[in-house]
Amino acid sequence: MSARGLATGAAGTTETGATPVRRHTMLLVMVTIAIIVLAAFPRFAQPYYVTLVLPAFAYAIALLGFNLLFGYTGLLSFGHALFVALGAYGAAVLTSKLGVKSFEVILVVSGSTAVVVAIPVGLLAVRYVRIFFGILTLAFGMLFHSFLFKFYNLTGGDTGIRVLRPALFGNEFSELDKTTFLIGPFYYYCLALLIVLGFAMWRIVHSPFGLHLAAIRENSRKAEYLGVRVRLFRLAAFLISAFYCAVGGVILAINIGQADPETAYWTHSGELVFMTVLGGFANFFGPLVGAFVFIFLKSELMSLTQYWRFFLGVTLALIVILFPRGVMGVAQDLWSKLKNMR
Repeated sequence: MSARGLATGAAGTTETGATPVRRHTMLLVMVTIAIIVLAAFPRFAQPYYVTLVLPAFAYAIALLGFNLLFGYTGLLSFGHALFVALGAYGAAVLTSKLGVKSFEVILVVSGSTAVVVAIPVGLLAVRYVRIFFGILTLAFGMLFHSFLFKFYNLTGGDTGIRVLRPALFGNEFSELDKTTFLIGPFYYYCLALLIVLGFAMWRIVHSPFGLHLAAIRENSRKAEYLGVRVRLFRLAAFLISAFYCAVGGVILAINIGQADPETAYWTHSGELVFMTVLGGFANFFGPLVGAFVFIFLKSELMSLTQYWRFFLGVTLALIVILFPRGVMGVAQDLWSKLKNMR
């Protein structure tokens, strides 16, 4: 090979190697900017809009787990509101009935309970795929919803159970009223929790475990021929997703101050799917964006019309038809066009 050919090859290698570095640097910058904006949001936004960010945090965490199962493993669940409700009722029982105020203990106990419940559910569900998996998870979700309604003495029935204010790192912030507590220390605690769990999920999906899940999603039979224990990996993804959903449920319940049986209803599971598709399940950050867009869009539509569910449905239909890759897919396409115009 000539010296010119060697130089060309070396330049191509350098350029190819630099592209992922540049991409990761840009991604890190954008994530840092998003964190700074969220951290400064309570300083310049009205308290009402700050309280809207809290359920967005909760759903963002829950959807990180949900999309591990849906986007990375290829299993669409219509019953994951079950685990969100387990987190909410775990917080309610621990604070109201057992007198546990430590938020850290509530998170660990509620998340662990969701994982324990997810083991028998997952063992049955991961034996199936496609619509059969979805219907089976939906059945378990509706079973838990019925349990919450019927066992009134244990669950409070249709009125639910009150959730008391937790202590953060042992500090109850008793001098603060509820709103100040939510948009102050609790807000920043949830933001930090989202960052930590988001980083953990990023490591999971880019680990060999995550690559195994992607292989199972693309061709489970071929992955099994290569020695991948398909059901075991699906079960592991199911358990992780249950834990994340339970953590999101804890935050939702504390924000509302109530654990409600409607949290386990199938329409709530549908909202999880809606937010994931809205943001774009093919992108790691898609479900997070979908959670924020959904919460603020829902709030604005509810203030404008009583038929807000209809307009949300129209929005989803348009996105699926016109922009199947969601908000993040549209953003990626626009970014690619801007780069090509240079």
